[in-house]
Amino acid sequence: MSFQVFGIAVTRGVAIGRAVLIASGRVDVAHYFVEPDRVDSEVRRCLAACEHVANELQALRDALPEDAPPELDALLDVHLMLARDPAFTGGACQWIEERRYNAEWALSAQLEALGRQFDDMEDDYLRERKSDLEQLVGRIQEALALQSGAYKPIQHPAARASDFGGDAPLLLVAGDVSPADMMGFREGIFQGFITDTGGRTSHTAIVARSLGVPAVVGTREASRLIRQDDWLIIDADQGVVIVDPSPIVLDEYRFRQRQSELERARLDRLHDKPAVTLDGQHINMLANIELPEDVQAAIAAGAKGVGLMRTEFLFMNKAGQLPSEEEQYLAYRQAVEALAGLPLTIRTIDIGADKPLDRSHGAEARHDTTLNPALGLRAIRWSLSEPSMFRQQLRAIVRAAQHGPVRLLVPMIGNRAELLQVHEHLRQAYAQLGLVAASGPQPMQVGIMIEVPAAALCIDSLLPLVDFVSIGTNDLIQYTLAIDRADQAVSYLYDPWHPAVLRLLADVIRKGAAAGKDVSVCGEMAGDASFTSLLLGLGLRSFSMQAAQLNEVKQAVLRTDCAKVALVANQVIQADTPQAKAQAHKLTR
Repeated sequence: MSFQVFGIAVTRGVAIGRAVLIASGRVDVAHYFVEPDRVDSEVRRCLAACEHVANELQALRDALPEDAPPELDALLDVHLMLARDPAFTGGACQWIEERRYNAEWALSAQLEALGRQFDDMEDDYLRERKSDLEQLVGRIQEALALQSGAYKPIQHPAARASDFGGDAPLLLVAGDVSPADMMGFREGIFQGFITDTGGRTSHTAIVARSLGVPAVVGTREASRLIRQDDWLIIDADQGVVIVDPSPIVLDEYRFRQRQSELERARLDRLHDKPAVTLDGQHINMLANIELPEDVQAAIAAGAKGVGLMRTEFLFMNKAGQLPSEEEQYLAYRQAVEALAGLPLTIRTIDIGADKPLDRSHGAEARHDTTLNPALGLRAIRWSLSEPSMFRQQLRAIVRAAQHGPVRLLVPMIGNRAELLQVHEHLRQAYAQLGLVAASGPQPMQVGIMIEVPAAALCIDSLLPLVDFVSIGTNDLIQYTLAIDRADQAVSYLYDPWHPAVLRLLADVIRKGAAAGKDVSVCGEMAGDASFTSLLLGLGLRSFSMQAAQLNEVKQAVLRTDCAKVALVANQVIQADTPQAKAQAHKLTR
C-alpha cells in the first residue's frame, strides 16, 4: 500500500528507485560495498564471526553452575540457536552475495528484515524474541570490529546500481549517515538519500548537494517504515518520500524527472559564460570540495578555483590513525596541480560536532552525549590543543603551496589571541621546513572563517592579522540563534533570514571591503540562489559553494544589477521580517 513520509528538502529534483536500508544497530558499524573478488572472503568473515560468537555462547552455557537460574540457560540456548540458524546466517550471506554489502551491513540488513517478521507475530513471547536477535547481532558486530585490518570502501567512479543487485537506481535510507560513510558513498552508486535525522546544513545534506542528488532529511521514522527494496520516489522539491507509488504517480514523477534534466542541461550552458552582473560587476565563483578528486567536477562546473577544501575527510576512515605529513602533502599537492594555476583555499582540520574522528581522544572523541559537541573542543580549538598534529598539517600545506597558489583558511577563530597562536605555529612550520627565516614573512595568504558571533563583532581587531575572510554561514547561524543545527527538534529555528544573522553578515562584508580584504561566503547561503541578489547588494563579490550549485547561482548573478539592489539591501536587513521585505523588492528568486 502506498504512503508518504515527510521531511526537510535539502536539495532539488526527483529520484525514483529501490530502497537500500541502513538499519540502526547497537554497535556503530561501517557500511560499504565490497569488491567483487572479495565477496567470498567477506562471506567467510561473516560466518566466522557468527561461529565465534556461537562458540562463546556454547562455552558460557557449558560453564553454567548447577544452581544457575533456568531462565539463564534458556536465554543462552535461544541466542545459540539464532547464531546457528540458517535463516539468519544464510540471509546475511545473501546480502553480501547479491548486494555486496560488507559483513557488518549485511548483519544489520538481516536484523531489520527478520525484526519485521518478529513484529508481525501475534504471540507475545515470540514477538519479544526480537530483542534476543538484536543482542546477538550486536555481539557478532563487536566480534567483527575486533578483527584486524581496516575496511576499504569501494572506489570505482564507474560503479552503477546494476553492479549491486539490479538495474533500478538505488536510494539510501538510514536513521543517520556518518560523515565517514557518506564519503564512501560518493561514487555515484546512490541516486538519492533519505534520513530520519538532520537538517538543511547537516553533513548528509551538504554531501547530497555536492553530489547533485535529491535528498530529504529529518523524516523522523523513514528507516522504520520503509523496507529493503521498496520502490520509492524522493520529491526533494517538496520534502516528500512516496513509498510503493502507483503506476499513475510513477508516470507523473518520471515526467518531472525529465523536466528537471532539461533544466539542468539549460543551466549547464552557462558553464563558459563569465559571472558578470547587469551593471558590469565581475563575481568570483568558487567551489567547495572534500577531496582532491573533487577538483575535476568543480572545474567542469565552471568554478574559477576552490574557496574551501575541507581537510577533515583526509583524517576519516583511517582505522584510528592520523594521516602522515607526507600523505597530507600529496593530497594537497594533487588538488593544487589539478587546478593548474587556479587558487586553492585549504581549511585546517575542522573536527568536532557532526564530524568526530574515528579514534579515541579525550572527552570530545568519546562523543559524550551529555555535552554539546558544537560548543566543545572542535576546529581550531582542537588543533591548538594538539600542536604537533597542527604543525604537521601546516607543514604539509606549506609544502603544497610551493606548487601553486594556496591560501590557508582557519576555522572557528573566536578572538585575536587564537589567531596570534596560529601565526606562531605557521612561523614554526616554515622554520622547520627551512623555507624562510624564523622571523621572516609569510608568503602564503592566511584567512579566517567567521563562524562565531564574537569574531563577527570583533572583526576590526582581526582584519589586520589576515589577508582574507570567509564567512561560514552554517555555523554563524547556529551560534547566533543558539540552536544545534543537527538537532531536528529545533531545526525550525534555523533561519538564515533572521535579522541578526543578516546584520552580522552585512557588517563583516562592509568592514572587510573597507580594509581592502577579500571577503567570501562559503556556507550554504552562498549556494542558495534566493540569497544571491541580497548578498550582491551587501557588497559580496566572492561566492564559494558545492559544484552542483554553481550554474544556478551564476544565473542569478547574470540577472542582478548590483547598483539597484544595493539601494534596498540595507532596508531589507533592517526590516523586522527581511525575507518578506526581500520578496517585496524581488531580491529572492
